[in-house]
Amino acid sequence: MNKNKTINYLLVPIFFLGLVSRSNAQLKDQSNKTSSTPGSVWKEHWFEHQEELKLVESNANVAVFYDKNMPADVKWPVAVMADCWAYVKRNYGDFGPDPKLYVILHRAIGKDYGGGHPSPFFDASHDYRNVIDCGLGQWNNPIGEQIGMPIHEMGHIVTSASHGTKGSPSDVLWGDSKFMEIFNYDVLKNIGMTEEANRVFTQMQTQYDDFPRSGTQWFKNWFFPIYSKYGEGKVLNRYFELLALNFPKSKNGRFKRDLNFGEFIHFWSGAAGVNLQDVAKKAFGWPMEYDLQFKQAQKDFPKLPYKTESSSR
Repeated sequence: MNKNKTINYLLVPIFFLGLVSRSNAQLKDQSNKTSSTPGSVWKEHWFEHQEELKLVESNANVAVFYDKNMPADVKWPVAVMADCWAYVKRNYGDFGPDPKLYVILHRAIGKDYGGGHPSPFFDASHDYRNVIDCGLGQWNNPIGEQIGMPIHEMGHIVTSASHGTKGSPSDVLWGDSKFMEIFNYDVLKNIGMTEEANRVFTQMQTQYDDFPRSGTQWFKNWFFPIYSKYGEGKVLNRYFELLALNFPKSKNGRFKRDLNFGEFIHFWSGAAGVNLQDVAKKAFGWPMEYDLQFKQAQKDFPKLPYKTESSSR
């Protein structure tokens, strides 16, 4: 699987790793396989990655590993990634028995190891650790894609493994990057990187996508209005919490299916505490299909009561 792609800030091509279904006994045994005290060397064994990684530093929140091409004097990822992961855990809860995020950074030379991917703690391929694996030509400062890419990958761990569930039933609707735009903004703001957060906000004012219809502005017309009015990071977490509590899951904790658009609006309405139909109309349009799905979702998932926007003010 090739990850040697050119990467734009925030809109990072991700090759999302499938989560491995395991029995409850295997889940209980996971803590024995994953140590919060990492070794000084970790040999990659996924995709085309075969590098011998060296531990740069480990603390309560992260273990940072570099490949042989990474300059040893690049120190900022330890503190900055620790701040990011600490905030993620405060807002979204724990992700498995190991409190650390394993941060792997490659200095991509030519076509080798460019791009990024995540692996949540459910996945055997990365030794049942929460891992982000990123490659760029340089890592000299926490600006632009150097900070945007790692946070983006953390976001995929959140969407696919929060509240003890497996999988991301929203991906079919928001694709690879749409949730990550508001996630990056929120994380940057909460670790005190206001200038970078403002850069994301400005970029998103002219970001257009062709799904679910041409000219859609996910950040500007959907996520930011919800984020700014209904609790910021708390409302983002509440969405995943409600999915974990209410959306169909199999015995192994994996979501059984994807969301449709009406269900998507219903669960975000539950997270916000208000009916977001009018917000959805502006952001995505409101064809008959969405209306029928939304009404059915209200019947299928009645434990998400919310007010109309007009009555909530």
